[in-house]
Amino acid sequence: MLIHSASQLLTLTPGPQRGTDLGTLNIIEDGAVLLRDEKIAAVGATRDLRPAHADEPALDATGCVVMPGFVDPHTHAIWAGDRSAEFAMKMAGAHYLDILAAGGGIISTVNATRAASLEALIAQTRTRLLRMFAHGTTTAEVKTGYALQTASELRLLQTLLALDGEGPLDIVPTFLGAHAIAPEYRDDPQGYTDLLTSTMLPIVQEWWQNHAPARPLPFADVFCENKAFNLQQSRQILEKARDLGFPLKIHADEFDNIGGASLAVELGAVSADHLVKTSDADIAALAKSDTVAVSLPCTPFGLAESEYTPAQKIIEAGGTLALATDCNPGTAWNESMQFAIALACRYLKLTPAQAIAASTINAAHAIRRADSIGSIEPGKQADLLVLSVPDYRHLGYRFGTNLVRQVVKRGRVYSVDVGYYRTA
Repeated sequence: MLIHSASQLLTLTPGPQRGTDLGTLNIIEDGAVLLRDEKIAAVGATRDLRPAHADEPALDATGCVVMPGFVDPHTHAIWAGDRSAEFAMKMAGAHYLDILAAGGGIISTVNATRAASLEALIAQTRTRLLRMFAHGTTTAEVKTGYALQTASELRLLQTLLALDGEGPLDIVPTFLGAHAIAPEYRDDPQGYTDLLTSTMLPIVQEWWQNHAPARPLPFADVFCENKAFNLQQSRQILEKARDLGFPLKIHADEFDNIGGASLAVELGAVSADHLVKTSDADIAALAKSDTVAVSLPCTPFGLAESEYTPAQKIIEAGGTLALATDCNPGTAWNESMQFAIALACRYLKLTPAQAIAASTINAAHAIRRADSIGSIEPGKQADLLVLSVPDYRHLGYRFGTNLVRQVVKRGRVYSVDVGYYRTA
């Protein structure tokens, strides 16, 4: 199929966009893309490609932007239940500890998720993934972490494999047994840390090799914060995961700076995520490394906080910045990367071009998929968006509406209609 006559074709770059290079879109006006066998076969101007491929099936993108599909490199999209009552309590002035004492907070989601059947988890998560897809996300990282028991965490991984097999959205799994201290170990966080390293991680490794032998191990992640896993416990978990062959990620500096970002650099983590309280020394360490700094602007927005990732400092230092939704039930139930871009432009002070690059090629590097997605170039997977606007700057400028007209996933076209999709 030939997609032709795009007002702007955003091709981006194959490599990560570091520092002030962030925002390189490599725009082809009146652009065209030739797709074959689920991959991109050729890229260029319509005047060059259309005459040579006049007999190909065609998709007319006149008046539209064509760009890579969004890559969401940090989500918690698999859970059961909701916390709407808790949100109402927060807005009425309740303190988090009061909500926790009333049975709210993450433990309420853990209880609901543990009680959910495999079928219920698949059904609830599928709905969220389809909303992501309808808003332009073609690949998403999804973390476990709302079960905090070995068998239940394995059920979450089983759910993710099942949903990835359904499509259309590609899922990159992460094991986050270290999301919080399990309620059974509330008074013994070191005991739960030891359980993770001595039992859970080895069992997850063996289970994965038996159930998904053709796929690489999922990422292993840890929530490195004062009220979760301290720096020493985070190191213990990540070092064990690394020894078992898991690639690493880390939640760091969301509420306090306890050294998580520098630990990520030291251990060669693929990404360090949140990064709100990150120090200048940590930023300098990230800039000298290949660890991607993933900002989650929906989270401070969801918490009604005023402090966001110091994105400008990361850019000035030469770091690699990516964006994600952090889709989760407690602080950021948002499936739209378009909204994350709008927030990033306002609160991280990114230009629309920078936010787009952070949501595509840099986000692909944050999940080790940049060899196949994140930019438009021959040989890469045909994951594209056709936006119903003529200029890319509408992303960021507009919010609260879906600008995606069509999603192209592995060369197949899906037309978006009121937040859902149908095959074109």
